[in-house]
Order: sequence, then C-alpha cells, then structure tokens
Amino acid sequence: MGRGLLVPRGHPHQPRGGALRRTSGVTTTVPGLPEGLQLYKRTDTFSEETIPKGLLNVHSTKDGVWGVITVESGSLRYRVTDNRREPFEKVLTPEDSPGVVEPTIQHNVTPLGSVCFHVAFYRAVR
Repeated sequence: MGRGLLVPRGHPHQPRGGALRRTSGVTTTVPGLPEGLQLYKRTDTFSEETIPKGLLNVHSTKDGVWGVITVESGSLRYRVTDNRREPFEKVLTPEDSPGVVEPTIQHNVTPLGSVCFHVAFYRAVR
C-alpha cells in the first residue's frame, strides 16, 4: 500500500485517491498537508505502556498546528470526535497511511495491544 496521509472525510485537504523534540525546521512537503508547512516538533516513540494519558482522552492541537500520526509497529485506533467533522475512526498500522490531525479538531487514540508510534507536528513557515 502507499504511504500517503490518511485524512477523515470532510477534511478540507483530503487528497483524492510526551516528550517533544525540536526538528531542524526544514520545509517539508507531505501529501495531504497544505503547502507551506514545516516540521517543527516530533514526539518520542510511545508504546502502549508509555502513551501519555492526554493522548487517550479527547484533545486537539493548537490553531495552525497539524499532526501526523505514524505507527511504527502494532495497531492504533485514531478517532476524530469533533462535531465540526463527520465521525471518523480508523485503525492505523505501519502498512497504512499515517493519520492526519487537523488544527483544533478534537480526536483521540487508543492502542490495540502492543504498539509503537510517534506524532510529528507541522506549522506554517515563519
């Protein structure tokens, strides 16, 4: 399967067909994200035992901040719960496309057994 980004229905950029680390700030082109964003933070890799409780609860990113959830091993349920979008749920695996988190849109994740994943954060180039 392709590794393009997975975005929920109703997402305005839907393509057709813990600990944070600062990154180099290099502008990155990622399919499914708006142009002009740069990677600026990445979480450590979390497991089912180390996932922060905040990610299990409904939460959102700040205005202007996009997230990309990448599963390295195992399975992770990604659920969009925001009433501004159609309900959306997807099991993310290493073979599937990463999950895209829109700015301010409420969501949560649930590990499905053993899992390792990280989240990368993007924002407009400053």
